[in-house]
Amino acid sequence: MAGALSRRRRLAELTVDEFLASGFDSGSESEPEAAAEAREAPEAREEARGRRPAPSAGPPSAGPSSSRHKGHASEHKDQLSRLKDRDPEFYKFLQENDQSLLDFSDSDSSSDGEEQFHSLPDTLEEASEEEEDGGEDGDRAPRGLQENEPTPVTLAMVEKWKQAAREHLTPKLFHEVVQAFRAAVLTTQGDQEDAETCRFQVTDSTVFNALVTFCIRDLIGCLQKLLFGKARKDSSRVLQLSSSPFWGKLRVDIKAYLSSVIQLVACLTEATVLAAVLHHVSSLVPYYLTFPKQCRMLLKRMVVLWSTGEESLRVLAFLVIIKVCRHKKDTLLSPILKQMYITYVKNCKFTSPSTLPLISFMQRTLTELLALDPSVSYQHAFLYIRQLAIHLRSAMTTGKKEAHQSVYNWQYVHCLYLWCRVLSSLSSSEALQPLLYPLSQVVIGCIKLVPTARFYPLRMHCVRALILLSESTGVFIPILPFILEIFQQVDFNKRPGRMSSRPINFSVILKLSSANLQEKAYRDGLVEQLYDLILEYLHSQAHSIAFPELALPAILQLKSFLRECKVANYCRQVRQLLEKVQENAEHICSCRQRISFSVSDRLAVDTWEKQARKEGTPLTRYYSHWRKLRDREIQLEISGKERLEDLNFPEIKRRKVENRKDEDRKEFKDLFELDSAEEEEESPDFAERGVPGFLRVPKGVEADEDQEDEEDKEDCDSEDECPDAEAGLDPGELWQLTQGPQDELEDLQLSEED
Repeated sequence: MAGALSRRRRLAELTVDEFLASGFDSGSESEPEAAAEAREAPEAREEARGRRPAPSAGPPSAGPSSSRHKGHASEHKDQLSRLKDRDPEFYKFLQENDQSLLDFSDSDSSSDGEEQFHSLPDTLEEASEEEEDGGEDGDRAPRGLQENEPTPVTLAMVEKWKQAAREHLTPKLFHEVVQAFRAAVLTTQGDQEDAETCRFQVTDSTVFNALVTFCIRDLIGCLQKLLFGKARKDSSRVLQLSSSPFWGKLRVDIKAYLSSVIQLVACLTEATVLAAVLHHVSSLVPYYLTFPKQCRMLLKRMVVLWSTGEESLRVLAFLVIIKVCRHKKDTLLSPILKQMYITYVKNCKFTSPSTLPLISFMQRTLTELLALDPSVSYQHAFLYIRQLAIHLRSAMTTGKKEAHQSVYNWQYVHCLYLWCRVLSSLSSSEALQPLLYPLSQVVIGCIKLVPTARFYPLRMHCVRALILLSESTGVFIPILPFILEIFQQVDFNKRPGRMSSRPINFSVILKLSSANLQEKAYRDGLVEQLYDLILEYLHSQAHSIAFPELALPAILQLKSFLRECKVANYCRQVRQLLEKVQENAEHICSCRQRISFSVSDRLAVDTWEKQARKEGTPLTRYYSHWRKLRDREIQLEISGKERLEDLNFPEIKRRKVENRKDEDRKEFKDLFELDSAEEEEESPDFAERGVPGFLRVPKGVEADEDQEDEEDKEDCDSEDECPDAEAGLDPGELWQLTQGPQDELEDLQLSEED
């Protein structure tokens, strides 16, 4: 009781600072220790605040605080000595594990007590920036080199990984291979910062090739065995990667590997290497489907290759795209269709014989992709056909040249042909049936916008699109008037104003120049195009029960052309076409005479037309043979004629007779002297026959002309009387005769059967 009261009195006498400095001592502690700590607290606070004792007080070691520290140290040493007698086992443990605790001295305690509190100096020194930078670099550089220094990959390491993966692939081994592959891909991009953060480093091209080859050929097969324990048999089924027990451990590494493969595809330029990587990407599609972000990155890269790569790379890229879209129709099909359509429009801006097959490939692949989901295809088709109609309406209402150019260009024409191909391929789908009429109206409006002869090539492209649409869907579209109208607008008997050096390729042009309209090649190509279009359209209707009525306008127009045209070459082609059309019409009429149903019976009519298509008609048999020959001609035009145009053939420059007289006489002096002597001997014979003197061949004329004159003289000798002698022609008329007779045009007499 007395001890407790004394403690209470002493606590009551303490101030707040003294109480906080003394701490919370338990009741088991002795009162002298508590009092000593209480007395020590003000002095400790003064030292912490940096108060200096007076100069007369002497050194700090002479003060009462140091004596107290020494007293506590001696007491602690006595306690440790007593511990040896009380608990020898614990004392032995301290000797073995912490000998410094037993070697405690007063000097150590005093020095610790002196260094316990820090006193600020009177003046502070500032370090320079160079010292600070140097110190930081000196501290951090060795540590960074030790932690981030990459390990070089060698061929021995790659072979070791390959053997280990074939025997048994582990998650740790797969992680190392992926890190090395990532480092190899980063070297192709030249990204030094990311390369420094990698665990491995690939500097040798041989090591790079070996590592990439190992990953492309063997790694995925080993990974498949690790995930599912056996190789994949059914490639059509999508792998459920999350069902594998190792998926959680390998997920991060597989994601990194897929990203590195996309980066590798973007860096490669060699077609053969890129083709091998694309085959590898095709096998990785189930893994890409698990990661949506990587899947979108892959599709973006594949669209670039689909539109700009070589032919084999385009095909491989499209196979990857359609493989992904088949499994992700809901999320990826619509955005990828939009991206591919925009890319298609960009690549159709210019058309040439070399780019036309690539544009056709893009049309067919886009059609195949749109066929995956007709409902999604309807949304895109409706939107883009509406855009085409808006452009056409603007051109028709404003009538400005800029508005016409927005319609009469390759991009617009190729878009029309694309949607005609899509609707013809998906003709069985009811979702796209409402778009047939607006699309056909847009194409017809495009034909009627500027119906002049300069835009006949564009009309040919639009007519072919309508023929494709009508033939596949079975919908009647009035196409024939746009073809037969050209026969009435062009005068094929007109003599050409200029000769052309090469034929006009209507498949790669939209507009003709004024000079082209004056060339003979323009009319030749136009007759061939009309022949092709009429034959293609009537072939699509050759099995129809109404073919005689459909072909009647064409038959009348062709007969009219044959009566008016005086060019034998054109008439021969048109007459051949007319004969085939009439033969097919007679065949359909003979077959119609044996039927017993009426025209209103639509089901019976459809059955009859299917049977006629199956059996074939004279026009379809002729068309199949003609199509083969025509395709061969087109291939030769694309491959051969365009290449010959690039060659610079030498031009033959003929000299005039007057200018080369002296040169020839000097070069062939003896020869011309001999010819002159012969001519002098033969000249009396010409006078006897009544040939005027000016017909004698002058000296110095070219040998070819001498030969021609001799032939003319022989002709005159063979006849009884030379017409030139009787007529007494003057030099001007004789010169006209030497130029040759003009082409005579004769009227062709048609029989009553024609």
